[in-house]
Amino acid sequence: MSANDAAHGGPDAHGPLRPVPDTGSLPVSLISSIDPVLRDVLVTSLLLERPGMLALRYDVDAEHGALRRVLGDAERVIDDSLVELDHPCVSCAMREDAIPLLARLAGESRWNGLLLAPPISADPEVVVRTILPGRQGWHLGASAAVVDTRTAVHDLLEDDTLAERGLQWADGDERAVGEALAAQIEYADLLVLDGADGAARELIEHLRAPEQQVAASMHTLHPKTLLLGRHSRARAEARRDPRRVAPYGGPTAHGTWTLDLSSDRPFHPDRLLEHIEELGAGRLRGRGRFWVPDRPGTICQWDGAGGQVSIGAIADAGRDLPTTRLVVTGVGPADAERVRRAFGRILLTPEEWADGLAPWLGIEDRLAPWLGEREAAA
Repeated sequence: MSANDAAHGGPDAHGPLRPVPDTGSLPVSLISSIDPVLRDVLVTSLLLERPGMLALRYDVDAEHGALRRVLGDAERVIDDSLVELDHPCVSCAMREDAIPLLARLAGESRWNGLLLAPPISADPEVVVRTILPGRQGWHLGASAAVVDTRTAVHDLLEDDTLAERGLQWADGDERAVGEALAAQIEYADLLVLDGADGAARELIEHLRAPEQQVAASMHTLHPKTLLLGRHSRARAEARRDPRRVAPYGGPTAHGTWTLDLSSDRPFHPDRLLEHIEELGAGRLRGRGRFWVPDRPGTICQWDGAGGQVSIGAIADAGRDLPTTRLVVTGVGPADAERVRRAFGRILLTPEEWADGLAPWLGIEDRLAPWLGEREAAA
């Protein structure tokens, strides 16, 4: 186990996203946020900077059980309609509405770009997976997440839920605000920061990958930065893949820390349940993978933010035994030592590990409610 707090470049240290050749298709850039005001301010600002560009915005209209679709440019609202939800799947409704609409707009050949703003708190990975297979005449430019640094530390680390704030993406959305915001930050090609809070900017530096670009202000972002960029779905999904988790580190002037906790040993199922709050509760963002000895062929995910922790079986391990690695970021010094101790307590001890996996054959599957039923005994 080791702590990684090495700094990398600050928000103003990054050049523009690498441009790509003009393919003749319409560039579409995704704008994600948990703040409707900031999202709309950014979109409006970009429209004013580049005549001939469109914005397509979707919002959940809970009162009418519909999606509100607003299409416009810098001068006018072209369309403001309600898209009926025949089922509770918002992403399905977006697919049914956005895919043909984007194809039609791309075919008109009079627009030089489009900003697509999905509903507030939407997971951009889900949105891209939903619409990308149906693309016709358009391609994804760089994706952006706009973040309010005045509230980002609270949003990412406290236990507010989307439901408490009225920000649910859909009925039954039980995510914490921190989970939704972390997903947007980790997926985006470009982070657009508003506000000058140093602690928030430091925290974001720990959470973002070095390849992700940072705009220090909404007012310094030019539309070409988004439209001439090219979104790589594979690269964005790799940043969020718990099997490939890595610590990024960052500055520590405001007390932000990142722990890189790793071991070849698995978690003890009983001790995981006993110490899970010590490892995951509190003002933390934690991601990674683990395994348990009664499921040696399964890689499990650890995903924690906003005081919530989600675990689940995500992949087969293949021929080799899995490994355990969690990357945890926080802001309280006492939390770092608590997390480190809990990680060590949950792992199989060297003596238990020396006994091999035979003692775990056929034992009760204590984690089945979270990991699902195992297919066969280890």
